Amino acid sequence: MDWAKIIKGRALIRAEVTGASMLPALRPGDRLVVLSGGDVAAGDLVVARRPDDPETVIVKRATFRDGDGWWLESDNQDAPGRRDSWDFGAVPDGRVLGRAVARYRPLRRVGLLRRARR
Repeated sequence: MDWAKIIKGRALIRAEVTGASMLPALRPGDRLVVLSGGDVAAGDLVVARRPDDPETVIVKRATFRDGDGWWLESDNQDAPGRRDSWDFGAVPDGRVLGRAVARYRPLRRVGLLRRARR
């Protein structure tokens, strides 16, 4: 993978996972590297601002794109307090901050994040 080609002209931002809505792929406390402006595809883990509460940043799975934006879902639909597109609808492109590309903490779980097959 040519990292220079992937990150050229894009910012890297950080995000931390809270809650259990993304188990088993992501755990509470996981820290992620997010590629802003990266192309999003179905199956990607993305970081976005909730459309009904723009101050809240969420980490979810992009499942499909409709006319209004990306449909973002939790991997663990039974998690307490889970909120995703089933609650607030599609997330407009302008609210998607980027695609999570790697986990950098905890150290025992460091690695690249792959697109889920749907």
